Amino acid sequence: MMGLTGEIGLLKNSSLRESMDERKLTIFRIQTRILKTMIEILLSKGFYWFLPVILSKVTDPLWPDPDFSIEKRIEIEIYGEKVRAMQSMIVHKRVLVSLGPEKFFILSPNIRIEKRDRARTGKHLYEFTQLEVEIAHGKMEDVFRLYEELIAESIRAVKSDLKEELEILNRSLEVPETPFKVYKRRELEEKYGSEWGSKIASESRNPIWVTDIPREFYDYEDEEAGEWRNFDLILPEGFGEVISGAEREYEYDKLIRKIERDKIDKQQYRFLLDLAREGKLKPSAGAGLGVERFVAYVVGARHIAEVQPFPRIPGIVPEV
Repeated sequence: MMGLTGEIGLLKNSSLRESMDERKLTIFRIQTRILKTMIEILLSKGFYWFLPVILSKVTDPLWPDPDFSIEKRIEIEIYGEKVRAMQSMIVHKRVLVSLGPEKFFILSPNIRIEKRDRARTGKHLYEFTQLEVEIAHGKMEDVFRLYEELIAESIRAVKSDLKEELEILNRSLEVPETPFKVYKRRELEEKYGSEWGSKIASESRNPIWVTDIPREFYDYEDEEAGEWRNFDLILPEGFGEVISGAEREYEYDKLIRKIERDKIDKQQYRFLLDLAREGKLKPSAGAGLGVERFVAYVVGARHIAEVQPFPRIPGIVPEV
């Protein structure tokens, strides 16, 4: 990702009254092929496809995620009740996997009003979509294998079917070797320090899994071993984290203890906690893949906003 200052200016000042250029249309053709491949694989494996929730009384607190950078939470009133724009569907996924189908996926829009300085990372948007999956009684490794297949096969499809598009973008792309390597966060901190995420993303030539990241109350924490059963997937070439996920907490006492530790309002998560108290909250594992960030990697985008028809860059509000 180069020339971000100029790229941001171009994206900010470009007019949608003009026809999209060939580069933009090429990116959208590749994005379409990626989504088609991923969805067909999930459907072939018996996953249900659910439509997303946009407004709800409850959403992901995104706290105490170490990468937290929310400037403002969107809240409105409907029918006399306060609701929030969805930051991620993790709570809804936990309810659904416990009471409904035991494996499913959702193309889930997220609204996270990022701090304005994140415009210049080239990797952040304040509206984006995640390809979410959840698997009842699943383990971390089950999610690894699933997303590795989705990533490798979608890249293989692009290379096979869209050679001309890759030539237009001057993009050289290799199908990554699977399984991806797995590192513990502590190992990377010892080697790279607190900036391990950006450094490993710049040095890697293949996606890598990073596990054991202290995070939100719903990620499973093995208190005896002192490790979290959660993970991120880091893309190479500096494109950064594209998947976050975990095995999930399901025991009532443990959930309460962690919510209180993080000073989170228990009332917002009453429905989830009631399921846990009644023994109805199933253990599961799941994750979300940032669609725009993955597409940006595949096409070699100069800025992630290139992959959106209506760019949502932090700090910039477009006309439409």
